[in-house]
Amino acid sequence: MVFSSITFLFYFLPITLILYFICSFSRILQNIVLLVVSLLFYAWGEPRNVWILVFSILFNSLMGYQLSRGKKIKRKCFLIFTIAVNLGILFIYKYLGFVVGLLPENLQCDSMKIALPIGISFFTFQAISYVVDVYKGIVPAENPFYVGLYLSFFPQLIAGPIIQYKTIAGSIQKRTVTFNKLSLGISRFVVGVIKKVLLANCFAAIADNVFGWSSIGNDKYVVPAMLAWLGSIAYTLQIYYDFSAYSDMAIGLALCFGFKFGENFNYPYIATSIQDFWKRWHISLTDWFREYVYFPLGGSRTDNKDTMVRNLFIVWLLTGIWHGANWTFVLWGMLYFVIQLSERFFGYVDKMKYNWMKHLYTLFIVNFAWVLFRSDNLYQAGRFILNMFGLNRNGFYSGLAIILLKENWIFLLAGIIFATPVARKMNECLYHQRISLKNGVISVIYPVAIMLLFILSLGYLAAGNYNPFIYFNF
Repeated sequence: MVFSSITFLFYFLPITLILYFICSFSRILQNIVLLVVSLLFYAWGEPRNVWILVFSILFNSLMGYQLSRGKKIKRKCFLIFTIAVNLGILFIYKYLGFVVGLLPENLQCDSMKIALPIGISFFTFQAISYVVDVYKGIVPAENPFYVGLYLSFFPQLIAGPIIQYKTIAGSIQKRTVTFNKLSLGISRFVVGVIKKVLLANCFAAIADNVFGWSSIGNDKYVVPAMLAWLGSIAYTLQIYYDFSAYSDMAIGLALCFGFKFGENFNYPYIATSIQDFWKRWHISLTDWFREYVYFPLGGSRTDNKDTMVRNLFIVWLLTGIWHGANWTFVLWGMLYFVIQLSERFFGYVDKMKYNWMKHLYTLFIVNFAWVLFRSDNLYQAGRFILNMFGLNRNGFYSGLAIILLKENWIFLLAGIIFATPVARKMNECLYHQRISLKNGVISVIYPVAIMLLFILSLGYLAAGNYNPFIYFNF
């Protein structure tokens, strides 16, 4: 079930909120409501695979008890076994088909092509963080009911953010829902819907067409450099507004039920280096790899630079693989490994005199990397990049690109503007209630504009416009 859908907005969410607040006299009943509706939410889209989520809940709950007692060597063996089972399930569903595809044709089998359960990468990583923290004594072993709510909580179940149990353990047992929290949560959710429906979906239509045209070959359709750049920029905006919109909706929904999630995006396209970019993009994934992979390996606090390079290589290899079973994701991860390593060793970003140069450099690398990320295979990625630089006998000017710009310029302009902290500053004006004519005007116009945009978004949804989430695939 998609958040930005009529079914969710007008049926699932209102019914869930009503049931939740009817049970406000009992925290246990409220948690039961959330657990049941979360499992129903997942079963709606994955009726055949809901048992995987249920197994993960029961298995990791049982292992949590084993990891919380006994001698260290015994607990360590249980930890290795638990992580192996979690990763083994993820491997079977996400990577087995890819690995089998690398074998000679006579050894391949069509039965190995298994459909990927939605959100398996997200709840598997949450499960691993839980058992590791139990092993370390950071959190106590909890009953299956609490673990189940943690792993299946529907706001972040299928596309994150990746939540660590220690950050919400107290909220599961004790939390409050005030009118202020509810209003802030709904506002954040509405903003997410607007970003998804009006911006991400618009950019998706442009990017999908351009990447599709690029894949069929120059003998059938020539993609000029101008059109290729428009397609790559559209995808750069699409993936940001698509994923950050889902995070906004997840954070807003969680707040409606009294849970506070950390931010998952912090205006990544204003970053001044690739290292800075990854402090702002998909923050929960970056934090997970840093805490559960990079630091245990030794991190950067080592006198041996070779060890640091190895640690960074492992993290970025795994980051690429986490996103999908395709060589494009592996190369995407390796590209970021090389760039970050070069920034650390050569320090050329710090030598750039002006901030606009740092921004331009960062955006160029990020946009280039998204072409790899979006392409179906390395061949398509290569063709697209050649098209971008006019090296495919494709020329530069594109009349179609001009038409697309004329039809979508307002969305592209809005996408660029709101990728900066403009909206945050508006919210700060409203929140702090600063007295001035300018802020008084904003305090009236801003909420009205949000409501009108939300109504417009509902109109697009009712018309059945293109509406998938990119990160459902990961």
